[in-house]
Amino acid sequence: MKQEHNYSRRFFLKTSSMLGALAFIPRGVKAFYEEVKNFIVPQKEQLPLTVSINKKSYAIKADTRTTLLDLLREDLNLTGAKKGCDHGQCGACTVHIDGERVLSCLTLAAMVPGKEVTTIEGLANGDKLHPMQEAFIECDGFQCGYCTPGQIMSAVACVKEGHTKSVAEIKEFMSGNLCRCGAYNGIVESIQKVAAK
Repeated sequence: MKQEHNYSRRFFLKTSSMLGALAFIPRGVKAFYEEVKNFIVPQKEQLPLTVSINKKSYAIKADTRTTLLDLLREDLNLTGAKKGCDHGQCGACTVHIDGERVLSCLTLAAMVPGKEVTTIEGLANGDKLHPMQEAFIECDGFQCGYCTPGQIMSAVACVKEGHTKSVAEIKEFMSGNLCRCGAYNGIVESIQKVAAK
């Protein structure tokens, strides 16, 4: 037996009024949140920067609190440096500044004008891979590849700075770069191969 519901006009008006009122609450709450946030949190200050990355000059405006990693990935679309831990513990974001390896997630973009930044994208010479990149391929120094850009940048610095006298010394120098896949043997072999040339 079909049950019929008798809804009055008054019930309809009350229900639709309540639903209408609910629809306005999020907008009011959001506006209030924005006002409080703008009062408490200082506005972002845009800083004009001229940076040299991979021997190419970029004139950009960036928030004074922007990290080099975020500048590379989000503003310049250079996504080789990876955002792993964002706390300087995994090494996935390693780049070179004036030939020295640095963690780009801990480096403010405002610190790099007047310096030369090299990322994994700028390591090769055109279509010719850097010897370390070739060695990583030959020695299977990567598996998933997520940490590989940072590993290669640190490995280049390892050879350049002469920390290749023993496997223990290579492992010590590379200890700031983590590989979740465990391709450490291939990485060490790659470094030894380049260092022997």
